[in-house]
Amino acid sequence: MNLNKIKLGIYATYITNRFGFRFTNKSLSNEDKKKMRIDYATQMLNKLNIDVVTQGQEKIPMDGNYMLVCNHRSVIDPLIVELALQKSNIYGLWVAKKELYNSFFFGKFTRNAGTILLDREAKQMGGFFKDVKDALSKDQSIFIFPEGTRNKSKDPISQFKSGSQLIAIKNRIDIIPVYIDNQANEVLKEAVNNSKIKREIVVKIGDIIPYKESKQLESKYKESFGLA
Repeated sequence: MNLNKIKLGIYATYITNRFGFRFTNKSLSNEDKKKMRIDYATQMLNKLNIDVVTQGQEKIPMDGNYMLVCNHRSVIDPLIVELALQKSNIYGLWVAKKELYNSFFFGKFTRNAGTILLDREAKQMGGFFKDVKDALSKDQSIFIFPEGTRNKSKDPISQFKSGSQLIAIKNRIDIIPVYIDNQANEVLKEAVNNSKIKREIVVKIGDIIPYKESKQLESKYKESFGLA
């Protein structure tokens, strides 16, 4: 492990837990949390010397309740999405796995920064869908990686899980498709090894997908970005 990796590891641990503690403030509004998440993402990506370039910015609604779906290749994908949406008033809760809730590194941040727990080992999913409905009633959107886990294959995306379709149909919410065009995980690895070089990650925003078309979500998503 080189010196740059050690420094970045220490910095990331410190700032993630510092923000995680700040998020425990129960009086924070959606707007407050959005600003703090953007601040966190900005500081982390600036430290890595990574710029986020958003294509199709005009397609992002300024307000409203939506389900945002995005491909998933790296641990910094949520940060990339937060910066892509920073000019919008949309504030979303990330669907997060139980492993992240219990993580030493991400646990406090994940539990407090605005998430909905998805426990795949649970026998019943009623609690999860209730949390989704409650979030939408509070003017919060839902942000999800429909692949379910990071895609480590050579394919642009892996197969979508059915949960994202159910969320859209059950709650009648339209879908914002987002595609991180670069191999974000490779960019991250390069930045960790040498953060002196400026790097860029491109994010593409697709046209809104009506919830009535969510049964074909994966194919519609692919069409949005020419992946079909």
